[in-house]
Amino acid sequence: MGDPHPPGPCEVLEGPLGVGDLLAAVRAVLDGHDGAPARPELTVHGPGQYTVRVGGDRLDIRSRPLSDQPPGTLDPVLDGPGARRIVLTASGAPSERARDLFTALTEAIGRRARCYTEAEAAAIAAGMPLTDRYAQPEPALAGWALIFRDHYVENSVGFLLAMERAGLDPEWIFALSKGDRTQHRERVHSWFLRRGYASDTLDNSVINGTAGAAEAARARAVDAQVADFIRRAHAAGRKVLVIDDGGLLAQGYGADGPGPRVDAAIELTVSGLKRITAAPGELAVPVLNMARSQLKSRLGYNEIADSCVRRLRAIVPGQKFIGRHVLLLGYGTLGARAARSLRALGCRVAVVDTDILALITAAEDGFETHRSIAEALDRQRPFLILGSSGGTAVTAEDVPLLPDGVLLAGFATKDFSVLTDGYPGATAQRIPHVGVRYDLPHATTATVLGDGRSLNLFEYEGIANRGYDAYRAGTLLAALALCRDPERYPPGLHLEPVDRIIDDAGLFDAYYTQYLCARSAPLGTGAFSGTAETSGEDAHAR
Repeated sequence: MGDPHPPGPCEVLEGPLGVGDLLAAVRAVLDGHDGAPARPELTVHGPGQYTVRVGGDRLDIRSRPLSDQPPGTLDPVLDGPGARRIVLTASGAPSERARDLFTALTEAIGRRARCYTEAEAAAIAAGMPLTDRYAQPEPALAGWALIFRDHYVENSVGFLLAMERAGLDPEWIFALSKGDRTQHRERVHSWFLRRGYASDTLDNSVINGTAGAAEAARARAVDAQVADFIRRAHAAGRKVLVIDDGGLLAQGYGADGPGPRVDAAIELTVSGLKRITAAPGELAVPVLNMARSQLKSRLGYNEIADSCVRRLRAIVPGQKFIGRHVLLLGYGTLGARAARSLRALGCRVAVVDTDILALITAAEDGFETHRSIAEALDRQRPFLILGSSGGTAVTAEDVPLLPDGVLLAGFATKDFSVLTDGYPGATAQRIPHVGVRYDLPHATTATVLGDGRSLNLFEYEGIANRGYDAYRAGTLLAALALCRDPERYPPGLHLEPVDRIIDDAGLFDAYYTQYLCARSAPLGTGAFSGTAETSGEDAHAR
């Protein structure tokens, strides 16, 4: 016979949530149920120990501190509330009303537990000293709204806090995730909502046309929110700036047409430039080209390559790298840096590229080179193939040639799409936290590491905050200049003004002084940070 008194629902939550914030979250939910026939009754047994009675049902909330937890941010934070484990239970078989209240409490407490604390947010800002330095008040921002679409990582938090310090109203910020499974994406989302931003996801798979029906339907709903945000901003007398990788401009928001149009944009990625070129209609707004700037080319790609190699090694900790064959597909700016990093680890790196000048450069840099994957695989059996081509690196004709058990690490979404989009006769098996293993019809297997997207963003924070500090600072400088004088830039892509803005601001000199100059003691390292001298919202108004 079954248990005549089955246990009620139970949820376990964890996060850096102080007992004061926990109690505030509980009370906020109960206040929302104040109009019910009988208001829920709250009993406080002690710090972090509560009981809620609703009708004849009992809900218990018990919490305790967790010791020796890893940091919830890239830099350890010594001050602020520590992590707690919170257990919510309901006795017996609760009524529908009690279940609804239990769900509401779980969701509200979960959001607060996931959210960055003020101390953590202050540490993130302190870990981006160049961005902080250039976040000076800009009166022109009072007339602008921002749509920011990028990865949900800590340096995005630091950038938007800098935009706030420069004068942008949080109410007029709409943040959009690109859909990558970054490590702390839920924490970033919760923090953005708490700041008062709108926050949602517009997945790159939708922009690229590879999304399924569910993702496409969600994207249409988000698209409607974006359009409404633009209309409301214009109705309030504000212009709209987009900082993006071309996703929104590819949707038509930068071209003449019947729908709403943004007023200016900053392009962050080379793939975004391709999307803009392929977008319908003629570009009708100025777009500052950060993607091809000296800042990204000279500084940014070193950090991106470093994050790619670090994530690669971490995701397969049992693999031997030293002395083994690796095949790199694409010797562009990112690929060249990744190739040198792998060679420094002791790997025997060979390069395939269809561009003859890239192939010449790779050969003269001391790498074995091949014109095609078939030619390369005829001469060696790599245990690892890296894709950094930005396009379809492995074709259907190449798949039967892959060595059995090969690992495929893509640093661009389309590199191994021949498998991730569905290869005839292949069966897929997901390996949690590692990737997807494909049993191929040729009696061989291949494992795509990660989720088929950029590997350095799979369950990872990507680039270190200080590593991306200069690029975020440069983007901030470009945004302030564009908002200050948008009429200065006619419709179309602009590269030279970006380099000039960065040079005029002395960013490279500041970067050298902050991070590289041996005779200077850099300020604002942010490591082992505590709370700022001020607390609450003032902690971000420096």
